[in-house]
Amino acid sequence: MARDRERYAPWPDAEPDRMLGCLLGGAIGDALGAPVEGMALGEIRDRYGPDGVTAFVAGRYGTGAITDETQLTLYTADALVAASERARERGIGGAVFGLLQQAYLTWLGGHDGTPVTGVFPVSPLGRAPELTEPRGAGRATLEALRETVRRKDAEQREGNRPGRSFGSPDEPVNDSKGCGGVVRAAPCGFPHTDPATAFEVGRGAAELTHGHPGGQLPAGALAAMVSVLVRGGDMGAALDAARSELGRHRGHRETSAKLAEAAALAAAGPGTAERLQTLGAGWTGPEALAIGVYAALAPVPADDVQEAGRCRLLLAVNHGGNSDSTGSVCGNLVGAAGGTVALPRGWREAVEARRAIEDVVRDCATEFGPNPPKDEAGYPLTRWSFRMPAGFALQAPGAPGGTSGWEPPPPPPYMRPPADPDGAPDGDPPAAPTAPPPPGT
Repeated sequence: MARDRERYAPWPDAEPDRMLGCLLGGAIGDALGAPVEGMALGEIRDRYGPDGVTAFVAGRYGTGAITDETQLTLYTADALVAASERARERGIGGAVFGLLQQAYLTWLGGHDGTPVTGVFPVSPLGRAPELTEPRGAGRATLEALRETVRRKDAEQREGNRPGRSFGSPDEPVNDSKGCGGVVRAAPCGFPHTDPATAFEVGRGAAELTHGHPGGQLPAGALAAMVSVLVRGGDMGAALDAARSELGRHRGHRETSAKLAEAAALAAAGPGTAERLQTLGAGWTGPEALAIGVYAALAPVPADDVQEAGRCRLLLAVNHGGNSDSTGSVCGNLVGAAGGTVALPRGWREAVEARRAIEDVVRDCATEFGPNPPKDEAGYPLTRWSFRMPAGFALQAPGAPGGTSGWEPPPPPPYMRPPADPDGAPDGDPPAAPTAPPPPGT
């Protein structure tokens, strides 16, 4: 499969590295914020010093460990690759949200053992324990997916094909405006050059688990921003595109107002935790998006792009509230805007699930590039259709045809990041006490 990825290399410019930066940045922000999620700012400073968290610290799941934010982001990206491949194979689209829902249900089955019938496990990511084991998923997301399972089971009992996705403006799954939709939406900006299309995919993905406009529209806005950023746009252009698309949707006022507030606050002076906290705690979608945007926009004391990325990520997590979610959104934006070079090298190397992230991005860059794998008739290659992420065994280790001991290949040239600037932060930080369990979102 590595040879296929080399042969069908995507764009020769910075886009694949920006996609990698987006997902790595989100994972880093997630891992930085998870140990302090739910803590007050004063408590964070008392425990970790006057600057709060300044590096990875020990939390409930380990040091540098990801949570459900990153898990579901990767399932989103993988499902989008499958949807694009299916559209090429059959010459029709329309399966995006069904495949996203199937991917989330595959995650649910691994997450809490919920029996999921009538759903083909489309994502091989379920073979990686760190991508399926419980990592603090929000109540709204879990309950919406469990309700989807119940509805699909009922359809099967009635003899109906359980193929369609649940969650729509006419049939909302709940009335939640929690941030569980926005934190997994960044990859929805990868396939689409048009921010409007990216917005609709991001919003629709959130709609599967969140029924309130405040739970859906921030996801669309983040996807639109990422669509602009991974294609070389700057934060100003990305924010303008997101705000333009928001204004076209019913129920946008809360999210639009929060984004405007974040932009004005960022223009008012250097980024501080006290200013950031005026935007809220980040438990709702509009607040999480606004805090992530503020941290990605506000002036920070840095001499180079990597130090700036470090400062922005730390600003995003050192506040009272939903620190892993706001860190994840900020990291998505910082990485999409600057690529991997905008992220401290030591954090890139130490964050959990790094190999899985790199592999998913390779698949995204290959499938969404100008020359996706196809045969002479123009159909997707069979071996590409049944690809497996690098590092995941096709069968159990030691079984016939298994891949025990196999290591993923080095990234191809188009995935190698630019050189780090001098003085880049590096190294692992010392461990710190475990934070209290986070509330659900």
